[in-house]
Amino acid sequence: MQNNIEAILKKNPLIPVATIDNLSQVDSFYSHLTSHGIHCIEITLRTPVSWEAIRLFKERYGKDFAVGVGTIVSPEDIERCKELNVDFMVSPGLGDAMIDVFNSSGIPFLPGVSTPSEIIQGLNRGWTFFKFFPADLFGGIKALKTYGAIFSQAKFCPTGGINGENANDFLQLNNVLSVGGSWLLSD
Repeated sequence: MQNNIEAILKKNPLIPVATIDNLSQVDSFYSHLTSHGIHCIEITLRTPVSWEAIRLFKERYGKDFAVGVGTIVSPEDIERCKELNVDFMVSPGLGDAMIDVFNSSGIPFLPGVSTPSEIIQGLNRGWTFFKFFPADLFGGIKALKTYGAIFSQAKFCPTGGINGENANDFLQLNNVLSVGGSWLLSD
């Protein structure tokens, strides 16, 4: 079960990836993004205040904003996302222990891949939507063009090295529905 991640990706071609160090950033990021017409955010699990920031963002702005969690690396992370009723989850990669928990979570998720073997494993699980990460280290646009020819059913949201200068080039690819990056929080 893909949990309808496709709808989130199509609605949000630009997904800001936020690392929140201070809870005051919740309000400033919300204001910044909405002023640019963006109504979603992926908050990474990279700081001690990440979970509290996710809870706060969801509580304050979750009615009109898609709040996602990035850097999901364990079944426990997925369970915590369920408790907070987040809108989507993103993983930089995928461990075996996470597969069933992702599938049964009821939350849209985007598993991370970078190699053909990982894409094949995901397709064999019935998944067709993936985070391509880190895009800049694994061939970027050239790799995604190749993957498009080989894996016609796979669709991607590349992150890692995406910026204001190359985002549209990625979005022009037939197999890319959205892109993610931190640059959306700084311009």
